[in-house]
This record gives sequence, structure tokens and C-alpha cells, in this order.
Amino acid sequence: MKAKDLLNDILTRNVEDLIVRYELEKKLKSGKKLRVKLGIDPTGSRIHIGRAVALWKLRQFQQLGHTITLVVGSFTAQIGDTSDKESERQMLSQEEVAENFKTYKKQFSKILDMDKVELFYNGDWFNKMRLDEFFKLNSLFTIQQMTERENFANRIKAGKPVGLHETLYPLLQGYDSVVMKTDLEVGGTDQLFNMLAGRTVQKSYGQVPQSVMSFHIMEGLDGRKMSTSWGNCIYIDDEPVEMYGKVMTVRDELIPSYFRMATDVPMDQIMQIQKDMALGDNPRDTKASLAREIVARYHGKTSALKAEKDWEKQFREGNKPTEIEVAKVKKARLYEVIAEAFGISNSESKRLINQGGVRLDDAVKKDVDEIISKDCLAQVGKRRYKKLDFK
Repeated sequence: MKAKDLLNDILTRNVEDLIVRYELEKKLKSGKKLRVKLGIDPTGSRIHIGRAVALWKLRQFQQLGHTITLVVGSFTAQIGDTSDKESERQMLSQEEVAENFKTYKKQFSKILDMDKVELFYNGDWFNKMRLDEFFKLNSLFTIQQMTERENFANRIKAGKPVGLHETLYPLLQGYDSVVMKTDLEVGGTDQLFNMLAGRTVQKSYGQVPQSVMSFHIMEGLDGRKMSTSWGNCIYIDDEPVEMYGKVMTVRDELIPSYFRMATDVPMDQIMQIQKDMALGDNPRDTKASLAREIVARYHGKTSALKAEKDWEKQFREGNKPTEIEVAKVKKARLYEVIAEAFGISNSESKRLINQGGVRLDDAVKKDVDEIISKDCLAQVGKRRYKKLDFK
């Protein structure tokens, strides 16, 4: 790809907002090594391909020689960012944050060269911040500005509570950019308010305001926003055959957007795929191509071809897969065991059990509160399996 085309791809593909484009282009053309920031609140243990969109964008910047900076919300995760929520988010302890990030780091290494990444924990500065410094930071914004934020405004209108601590989150995220001397911050469109707050905070501390790049929110397998809570995710650490099978369940109308957001297939080819589908191409064949691309991205081409072969055999003959991932779990109620093993929410686990979609050693289980403690083969739906290994 030519340098001009590469730059255009970086600045446009999957990008919803770019503030301010000419500022960022000027920074990129200056030859300066930019500091590109992504904030992480490890509220769960697994990363889905929707969240990975930002990581792949960081990879592009890293390959151009820019410095990737990740900030772990060891302090702010205790507040809970509700940017994409309609209610308060449960606060996490620093111990929970640290435990979750262990698995994040391993997953990040599938995409980024972690040896070249600068890693920060915002508890390192917020736990030391004096009260007068905290008040100075708070003086940069008004209550009116915070409550005008769409998420808060909707909750206030609906009579739902908004915690005062929640309104502080954008300020703290903005201050992270000051400490990290950020040139560009990236995140989902749900983070736009917070990232723009960073520009204001940096300016007040005498820094050049960061550029801001936000990404489209990826739809899940069912067409809703991809979310662990809804169990409609493809995780980047899914086993190849499981990943392949999940992609094959994607709604047909989402195929082009999945190609755009979850693969490296050039945009001109994706446009042709879209045209061919409109002219009557078999969506199953197109979806199989998509599945190979996504599996190859995380596991390599050889694994992708093997996953396709195994999945086709399993789908055609109704057989169990030849290789089944082991899930280490703790003795607990059935819905909790299934949720932990398959990386889904407790509510999604209960729904599947109540619908008769969960089997242990081929026996259908319908008591969500049954205590499970023995090693067995768990099946969710028609083609998802895990060997349960109780610790």
C-alpha cells in the first residue's frame, strides 16, 4: 500500500470521529514520534473482536514507529465508566483490576508488540493527588456540562440516579492524558465525551491538546451492540473452530461490516463483496470466507483451514469437535459455571439453561442453581463445547 493510501486508511477505516483531522495530519507529517493512548478498565477477563478494533488501529500506528501508551484504570475502574451504560457500573477493587489485566496483557500480545508498549496505571498518580490539586481539576468543568452528556441526561430524564462520582470520570481520564503527554487518544464512540474532555484538561495544563479518534461500535452476532452481557461476542482467544462457528452464525446483513471491522481485507474488495451479495451471491459462501479471514487473523491460516474442515464435518455429521478446549472452573451453581466456562454473562447463561440449551455429558440441564463440582463435557447450543476441569 502506498504511503498516501496507508495514511488515508489509518485516518478513515472504522473511524467515526477524527478531531481535528488537519491537526493530526500535521503531527503525522512532522516526523515526530507520536504518543498514542488507549485507556483500559479491565472490568472482565476477555477481549472481543469489537474492542480489538482499537488495538488493530494502534498496531498500524506502532508499525509506523509511533509510541503506543496503554493506561490501566487501576484507580478509575473503582469508579466505573458508564459511558456505554444506562445505569451505574459496579465498582471494582484494585485487586480485581490487577487480576483481570493479567489475561488482557496476554490477549493484547496477539495484536501489539507489548515489548514496545508503554504501560501505565493511573492509581500511581491519583492515589497521590492532593485535595487542592483535585479541586483544581474539578474547576475545569461545570455540573451543567457533565449533565448535558447524553448518557447522564437520559438517566436524569428517566428519573434514574446519577452518582456524583460518575461525573468525575471524564476529568480523571483527561488528566491521564496530561501525565502521559498524549498526542492522540483512541476509543469507541461511547468514549468521545471523555476524550474531548482530555483536550480541555491538557490545554489548562499548558499542553498541546490531543487529537481524538473514535471508532464505530461493532454489532454482535445478533445485531445488537457486541457485549459480554448479551453473550453475542466473538472473543479473540476463542479456539479456532469455536471462532469459525460463531462467525457462521452472523446475520447476513452484517457480513460487510464484519469484513470492514474485523479483517484486513482491502476496502475495494469489501465493496465488491457487498455488490456481489446484492446480486445474489450465496451468503453462506461469503460468510465462510469471512470466518477464514477472522480465524486466520488470530490463529494463522493453517489453523483457519483446519477449523473450517472440522466445523464442516461437525456441522454435517453432528459430531463433537475433535479438539475441545479445557475450561478451568470452580465449584458453583450451574449458571455460574457455564458463564465462567463460556465467557458469557450470568443472565445469558440462565436464559440458555431455561431454554434447554445446556448439556453436561449429553444430559440436558434445566436447574440453574444445581451445584456442579465434577469434571464433565459441557455443551451450549448445537456446536459449542468445553471440557470442565474443576480446580
